[in-house]
Amino acid sequence: MKQQVGVWIDHRKAYVVLLTPEGEHKALIISNVETQARRGGDAPLKGPYEARQVSPDDRLQRALTKHLNIYYDSVIAAMRDAEVFFLFGPGEAKLELKRRLAKVRLAARIAALEPADKMPDLQIVAKVRKFFGCEIPRMPMRGKKATLKSK
Repeated sequence: MKQQVGVWIDHRKAYVVLLTPEGEHKALIISNVETQARRGGDAPLKGPYEARQVSPDDRLQRALTKHLNIYYDSVIAAMRDAEVFFLFGPGEAKLELKRRLAKVRLAARIAALEPADKMPDLQIVAKVRKFFGCEIPRMPMRGKKATLKSK
C-alpha cells in the first residue's frame, strides 16, 4: 500500500489523515489567520477621516495572503511524503491549496478535489478511508450494551 493522504481544509484549520502500511496518522493544523481583517484608524464618530491613518485594502489583502501561504506551506509539509492526495472541504481553501501545490510541482498527485461541509474528525477519517478503499475498522464495544427502557 502506498502512502495516501486526505485533507479536509478551510481557512481556519486543516485536518490531515495519512494512510500508510504501518497505520493511520492524523494531524490538525490551525491557521491563526483572521479572514475578516480589521482596519485601524478613527472610529466613525471620533473625528475626521485621514487617508494616512487607515491601511489601504490591498495592504490588508497582501498580509492575509502572506499568512495563508505560510499556513498552506505547513499543510504541504505534513502531506509531502504521500503519493496520492485527496482534498476536500468547504469554500475556496481547497482550491487555493491546489494552486499552492502546483507552485511546488505536487499538483499531479491530486486524485480528487471535492466540496464537503464541516464534519467531525471521525467523519473526516471515515471519508478518507472510504475514498481510498480502506476497510473502516469497527469500534470495539466498551462494557455492556446499553438498552433503552420505556416507562
